[in-house]
Amino acid sequence: MDMAKIRATVAEKSVRSNILVVGDVMLDKYYSGEVTRISPEAPVPITHVTGTRETLGGAANVAHNLALLGTNVSIAGYVGDDAHCKSLLEKFAARGIDYAGLVHTDRPTTTKIRIIGGHQQMLRLDFEDASPIDGAYAEQYLDYIDKKLNESMDCVIISDYGKGACTEFACQHIIRAAHDHGVPVIVDPKGAQWAKYRDVDYITPNVKEINEIMLEPIKNDDFEVEKAARYAIRKFGIRNVVLTRSSKGLSLIHNEEVVHVPTRAQEVFDVSGAGDTVIAVFGLGLAGGLKPADAAYLANLAASVVVSKLGTYAVSREELLQVLDRQEGANS
Repeated sequence: MDMAKIRATVAEKSVRSNILVVGDVMLDKYYSGEVTRISPEAPVPITHVTGTRETLGGAANVAHNLALLGTNVSIAGYVGDDAHCKSLLEKFAARGIDYAGLVHTDRPTTTKIRIIGGHQQMLRLDFEDASPIDGAYAEQYLDYIDKKLNESMDCVIISDYGKGACTEFACQHIIRAAHDHGVPVIVDPKGAQWAKYRDVDYITPNVKEINEIMLEPIKNDDFEVEKAARYAIRKFGIRNVVLTRSSKGLSLIHNEEVVHVPTRAQEVFDVSGAGDTVIAVFGLGLAGGLKPADAAYLANLAASVVVSKLGTYAVSREELLQVLDRQEGANS
């Protein structure tokens, strides 16, 4: 690993990088409190709410990660005309994220509300319409993406959460348009229909997600992970697979080239948003000129911070630099 170049990418090149995030934008809302008794109305716990928190989720969380890392980030996706949208826009503005690519629709803004008792999630409420989006809304969405690609983009990230933004037509349009401009595309996939990601430069599934495309499920070991990744490369024309493996770290597979990046030993508290962090930091690494293996190392290191936190969490540039310093000290 070229640690000096990795550190320079985070410390200096991030502020010169331009990254476009597209896909399923959502809001994550948390009600946290204490549970001391069961309701007399039904056998459910009563939560005395002591705090609320709202964070950017889905593609919005990818953009949030990039903004905290100092990157110039723009986002394209779909929102509704509701209070959840207003909250999203306020958060984008506060973080300096260009949200001109958000298309306002007659659907609800995708929102997940979680009820937390102590450190335990007890209930989730989803506000969404996950049907595929096409017609005039999709045309406006893709027109914006084409316009941004005519500017100076260093990377495009497609964040697919299965909420309607990432149709096959949209994904293929974005991948072709980005390649016409010499811009790499990274996809965080959802579901088994990977044909819509054909020709993408990098795809970042976890073991559960890659198992959705396999005829037989794989185990989380090096040999089977490599076999599954090469199957995806052959079947769907994907150029590289960056596979996140929970406690076993991350693997980068391209044809016969394989790099396994082990994780840091630590307590895993919550994996929410870890995939968003991996794709954001990997994209930052590519945009900053890192080799894919070094970008994968950096992404894995950032994810190790996220899983030690409760709920969706974005890593700041200062925090990632501190982790890099500690890692360098441990390796010296």
